[in-house]
Amino acid sequence: MKKRVLVIGAVAGGATFASQLRMLDDKIEIIVFEKNATMAFANCGLPYYLGGFVKQQDHLIAATPQSFQKDRNIEVRIQHEVIAIDRDQKKITIQDHIKDTRYDETYDSLVLSPGVTPVVPQIEGLSHANCYTLRAYEDMLKIDEYVEEKPESSVCIVGAGFIGLEMAENFKARGLTVHLVQRAGHVLNMLDVELANTIEDELKEQGIHLYTDTTIDKVDQNGTTLHLANGKIIEADFLLLAVGVKPNKQLAEQSKLDIGETGGVKVNRYMQTNDPSVYAIGDVIETIDFITGSPKRVPLAWVAHRQAYVAARHIASEPIEFKGALGTAICKVFDVTGALLGHNEKSLREKNISFKTVSHESKQHAGYYPGAEKLMIKVHFSPKDGKIYGAQIVGKDGVDKRIDIIATAVSAGLTVFDLQEIEIAYSPVYSSPKDPINMIGYKAMK
Repeated sequence: MKKRVLVIGAVAGGATFASQLRMLDDKIEIIVFEKNATMAFANCGLPYYLGGFVKQQDHLIAATPQSFQKDRNIEVRIQHEVIAIDRDQKKITIQDHIKDTRYDETYDSLVLSPGVTPVVPQIEGLSHANCYTLRAYEDMLKIDEYVEEKPESSVCIVGAGFIGLEMAENFKARGLTVHLVQRAGHVLNMLDVELANTIEDELKEQGIHLYTDTTIDKVDQNGTTLHLANGKIIEADFLLLAVGVKPNKQLAEQSKLDIGETGGVKVNRYMQTNDPSVYAIGDVIETIDFITGSPKRVPLAWVAHRQAYVAARHIASEPIEFKGALGTAICKVFDVTGALLGHNEKSLREKNISFKTVSHESKQHAGYYPGAEKLMIKVHFSPKDGKIYGAQIVGKDGVDKRIDIIATAVSAGLTVFDLQEIEIAYSPVYSSPKDPINMIGYKAMK
């Protein structure tokens, strides 16, 4: 009998897994269930459609149920929500929201990729406000409709992580007045403070009203007057909540799958849960920190895609291990880019890890060539053997190149001292004879 694999979730993790498994096995039966009306959309592209940089909605959709069936022989059932898992009988119960019916399907292997849900903070009077989150394709459509109807409105973004910062730029591009409220002492709190300061300067220069080290305490009944914990009052027509996400682990908990210490579904290096027939991938799981080996949740696209491939290989009997996540991430904030991987000062201190730090500030290419801009690099490493624990880079150009070099170095087991030996392509247009990456290695030797 043909092997049957069922997949819960049809966005980054689930759709990628199904595609990878089909490439490895052209006979296996694959059915994907998605509770929403859209599959395989570019979640990371949602802010840029709202900012007008992506002109057409359908450019964000990588596949449809029809294309999956035609091109890959994979059945996708949208608006079909899996509401229960019976591990003993190896079956799931599905609610068909189109026909309003309920039915069961059996599996040989089951893959969970339900993603995450935005966190909604506890704010007095929040129900009075016009609030949005941005996680699903449908969220984007609702926000876009509102901005189209009220193009001169004002917005308060709650949270200055990746989504909050990206949306500050994109709302500004749409002509909105933007307020940005951050609970922590600085934006993008995965960065150390001096690098975050550069991003904050850029936000203010671009006309973003920034409020750090505070929260919204109360929303008045009019829904637009916001009282901050620091005593200030903001007027905003609507709110975008971007304070974080939590894994959609309800199904896993109901079926008694193990939950890890970080709150994600616990898996092994092959993406199996404590039930060998049930796999989990993507934002819903607790994964492994590549640097420390400790449990970690990393809701990022590259990680989900890699885990999808690992799970597909295991089910196809061609196993490889997931080696862990660095958490390599990058964010454009107007004309400045911030990037990071691994651990910052706060994280290392919390884990009681002894570390040294080396920093370098220079131009991203030869100073005499037009367009030279400041580039700041900061690397934390082990004083014992030079193992790289974390890196952060902020600048206007060349940030992505340098963070990717360091990510490659860490993945290959190179130390901070080895960075001086990396032979980087040099031209005055792109770098210096000793690239900033090389300089980090030289400085670390001291």
